[in-house]
Amino acid sequence: MQSLESGDPLAVAVTAAIWGGDLPGLRGLLDTHPALAASRIVKRGAAAGERSLLLIATDWPGHHPDTAEVIRTLVAAGADPGARFVGAHAETPLHWAASNDDVEAVDALVAAGADVNAPGAVLGGGTPLTDACGFGQWRAARRLLDLGARPDLQDAAALGLLDRVGSSSRPAPPPRTSPAPSGRPATAANCPPRTFCCLAERTSTGSATTGSPRSTSP
Repeated sequence: MQSLESGDPLAVAVTAAIWGGDLPGLRGLLDTHPALAASRIVKRGAAAGERSLLLIATDWPGHHPDTAEVIRTLVAAGADPGARFVGAHAETPLHWAASNDDVEAVDALVAAGADVNAPGAVLGGGTPLTDACGFGQWRAARRLLDLGARPDLQDAAALGLLDRVGSSSRPAPPPRTSPAPSGRPATAANCPPRTFCCLAERTSTGSATTGSPRSTSP
């Protein structure tokens, strides 16, 4: 696997082709440089880290032209849809597509074999669905559910899946013969209330943010 500095002419050219949806140009570069699809682009400075070409394709703000075909082209040439960011976190391209509400990219990545429940999100190490909910990207969140994502308790609360919230958060009932702390028989009226994960807990730090800026401009 080769690594290219972000300022390398080849890195600049392939990034421009990916972001611009330049499929003929991208295919030409991949044909000329057979190892390019699996390469990583190294960025220094404040946004330091190593990105695969699929991470470039799903980078902030997403929604690049012909992104689904770009993703299919890269995967056909040997790009790994699960290749993670190397640096401050370990997100996959699907995490980034979810963070950008880029449903087209989500569909293309999952069709290419990306793990819809892969851990590693910047938000608590969760799945792509965790990122989608945490950043308020509801179209991507719903699409991930359709594709088999398994919501945790907070995701379920954020998405209004009250049946899952209630069944997951309800504490075990006390023994029927045990007295309540007041000395009265334990009943629904005096037992501790069920604890629910409030939507505000999930969105107070994420919903106002419409994405996660991860600029990779060379």
